[in-house]
Amino acid sequence: MHLNFRSLTEERPGDALRQAFEHGWPGWSAWMRKRRSVGAKDERDARLALRQHMPEFENLWDNWLEVCGDTPESAVFLSFWSPPRYLVHCSQAVLSDDHGPLLIRNYDLDPKLNESTLLSTNWRGRRVAGMVEGIVGLADGMNDAGLAASLTFGGRTVSSKGFGIPLIIRYVLEMCADVQQAVEALRAVPCHMSYNVTVADAAGEWATVMLAPDRPAIVTRSPFTTNHQLGVEWPRHGRFSNTEGRADHLEQLFENAHLTAGQLIHEFLTAPLASTGYDKGFGTIYTAAYRPEARQMSLHWMDGAREDHALENIMPRERLVHYTPTGSQAASPQPRKQCAEHYSHRNAALAEGPGFPKTA
Repeated sequence: MHLNFRSLTEERPGDALRQAFEHGWPGWSAWMRKRRSVGAKDERDARLALRQHMPEFENLWDNWLEVCGDTPESAVFLSFWSPPRYLVHCSQAVLSDDHGPLLIRNYDLDPKLNESTLLSTNWRGRRVAGMVEGIVGLADGMNDAGLAASLTFGGRTVSSKGFGIPLIIRYVLEMCADVQQAVEALRAVPCHMSYNVTVADAAGEWATVMLAPDRPAIVTRSPFTTNHQLGVEWPRHGRFSNTEGRADHLEQLFENAHLTAGQLIHEFLTAPLASTGYDKGFGTIYTAAYRPEARQMSLHWMDGAREDHALENIMPRERLVHYTPTGSQAASPQPRKQCAEHYSHRNAALAEGPGFPKTA
């Protein structure tokens, strides 16, 4: 298995978004048709949800549709209002040192289901860069105010009307400048499933917010989180994802008062935090590390390869990454070009419809 990681940059919704849409839409649309449930019935329903809960995004959503094609199906999907249930397995943590906070996360999934795109935008007058999840959403990212955010699945099957978490991450980074504002936004916007969102800012503040559709958000100062909240509430998933084992390992690491950023990154690239179960839908696709104070980020793979980016100067390029039972191996970065083979593999996998453990 392999992925072609690429970085794209744009000021307003345009060519980069169009590429992300053409990349992801065939698979996502098939997935949505197969698993449509309690979400938006039509474009009007989607607009009303945005207008009520994310009014600042209504015009931006219209811009997305102008670029991606204003069809009823794409309009509903790009609103992210009550999408089908899905999950990703992740670990994330915050470490503060002489360079300010470091927000680090592992993204664990089947490689064929990851969009492998770092997208940098200035859609609303604020630079936001992060890893694409659901075409316009983000799995993790940072903005030019020095706020970084990352998500993990919360380990619960309950769902209700609300927004998909990737769009909520996008909303937080587009609208907020610090942890306090981010926490307020996360409390205010309804989330359709349970997720743990960690935020860190340039001033050195951080928090993890446990979101759920059926209970108030829980705000903690824990420096790490995996795939459960108050406890393991989905035993099968808990055993499969080793969420408690990973949390216990992180707890032991943070008992070391002299833990360094380099040591923490190394731990995220090795077991038990890193996984090579790619054929089972639970392998570490990438490790992302954000430095809010410096406005810098880096992507890491298990063979030691890394890719560094400054938020204000993310250059278009691509890198082929192979996934094997021994881990991930990344080739040298190359100038940006399309990788049709990866696109077709990913779209075929999504069209089949993600099953356990990739969806709840």
